[in-house]
Amino acid sequence: MRKVRDYDAELKALNDKARSLKTKKVEQLGQLVTATGADALDLDTLAGAMLHVVETASAEERGAWRVKGAAFFQRRRKKARP
Repeated sequence: MRKVRDYDAELKALNDKARSLKTKKVEQLGQLVTATGADALDLDTLAGAMLHVVETASAEERGAWRVKGAAFFQRRRKKARP
């Protein structure tokens, strides 16, 4: 005899997991804004800068930003280690 699957419970578990991941992502984005010092900007300026980056970024620029971002996190990790 086959075991009956509880689709409602599985769907609820997936929704809970998705909600948890979304919450974690929002928290990490907030931490990133704080870590970079961008929390000193007013919201309109920060939003405008982010929109400009999304609209105008080429693949070359994104690559350069990726390198700069990786270097930023490497410096932070080294400072965190005593």
